[in-house]
Amino acid sequence: MSLKWRIALGYASLLIVVLAVTSAIIAWRFQGILYDQAKSSVSATMRSIVSAAQQSNPFALGDTTGSLQYLFSSSNLTNWNSPTSYVQVDSAHGYPLAKTANLGSSRIPPNPNVSAKHETEFRNVTIDARPFVVEDRYLVQSDATAVVHVAEPLDALNKTFARARDAIVLILAGAAAAVVLLSIALAAQVTTPINRLSAAMRETGSDRLDRRLRWNRRNDEIGNLAASFDDLLQRLAEAFARERQFISDASHELKTPLTSINSNAQMLLRWADRDPEIRHESLETIAHESGALAEMVNGMLTLAKADRGDDIPKEPVSLAQVANEAVRLAQSRADAKHLTLDFHYDGTPTILGEPALLRQLVSNLVDNAVKFTENGGVEVRVGEDRTRAWVEVADSGPGIPPEELPYVFDRFYRADKSRSRSVVAGTGLGLAIVRSIARVHGGTVTAARSPSGGALFRATFPRLELPLTAPS
Repeated sequence: MSLKWRIALGYASLLIVVLAVTSAIIAWRFQGILYDQAKSSVSATMRSIVSAAQQSNPFALGDTTGSLQYLFSSSNLTNWNSPTSYVQVDSAHGYPLAKTANLGSSRIPPNPNVSAKHETEFRNVTIDARPFVVEDRYLVQSDATAVVHVAEPLDALNKTFARARDAIVLILAGAAAAVVLLSIALAAQVTTPINRLSAAMRETGSDRLDRRLRWNRRNDEIGNLAASFDDLLQRLAEAFARERQFISDASHELKTPLTSINSNAQMLLRWADRDPEIRHESLETIAHESGALAEMVNGMLTLAKADRGDDIPKEPVSLAQVANEAVRLAQSRADAKHLTLDFHYDGTPTILGEPALLRQLVSNLVDNAVKFTENGGVEVRVGEDRTRAWVEVADSGPGIPPEELPYVFDRFYRADKSRSRSVVAGTGLGLAIVRSIARVHGGTVTAARSPSGGALFRATFPRLELPLTAPS
């Protein structure tokens, strides 16, 4: 069953059950009200009869004590002979003494439950196939006793209740039909946009990521879902564009060393035996280019490893210790360019991470600074505050133009387009690896212009409350 019909069926069923229960309660209470009115009428007649009996004494003038014997004559009951009132007087043993003429040959059956201890009771009886409500009262006066029965037929009450019940059933049936139609319309209103959204999602492929729903006028959950879908398509389009750019850049970066290796291999085949110098240069070029290829592949593997952050085991690591080791490894490269390489730390912040990846992060930042700095030096600083730990690498190089800052962490991106791989060696993956490693450790990395005019890179991580030893 589709969602539309499940919503319609569930909503309609719930409302119909509520309406049915409400109607049943109303009918029950209406019947109770009618029955209470009949009992009230019977009780009023009973009070009138008892009052008349207490005020009448046919045997002694001036005696105001009253006599039940007034009720023992049917002629004295004519005042209560009416279509809605039936009266019968029995002896204490249930023998009929008098009754109204409307009873004819019929009689009200005795009630064995009434007695001197239980004087009054209401009951429902059937007389000549007609339903009655009866009040029985046991009366004692001097030496006389009597049981008075006052009955009222329930025919009119039952007819009134039947008409009311039929009206309630008709109203309930109409309301149920309206509820079903309303439920279907409401379910259609809810599910139609969802079906449209599903159709749009089915039609969307990698070649149609530019389509958008743009349901901006809907300020409800469906509108939010459509907006989320548009946002998802936007992010997917950007991700596909990045991947296509990455494949294009990777192909371009791989093409140059592969072409060089292929050309030098052909030269070896033709000239290796004739010219030792050509053989040496070709082998040297092949070794250099294959090393560059290995470095690029290793960079891609590191990126893939960083992207699978859940697979990386982490442990408490001293950020100052890791940075100090990376600086010592880069010292020889700085000395080769006659650059100063200084390391400063303020405290020994501890973070949760993988030591080798963190060491590579700092090494990539330091190598990048050394690579693009011709004069002056590079400074590495480690610090912390109440919740974060950070490592900064600042250089005295040419810096990064402001318009290039958002892109420096993209794969294969070069801020200075005039510098080719032959001028500035590298895979173009170093800063991309830095960003991925920072992300997998719950941190961030930013690029800015240093106060000295060069580049300033800062990687920030969540700090652990676990101080480790200072770097030696």
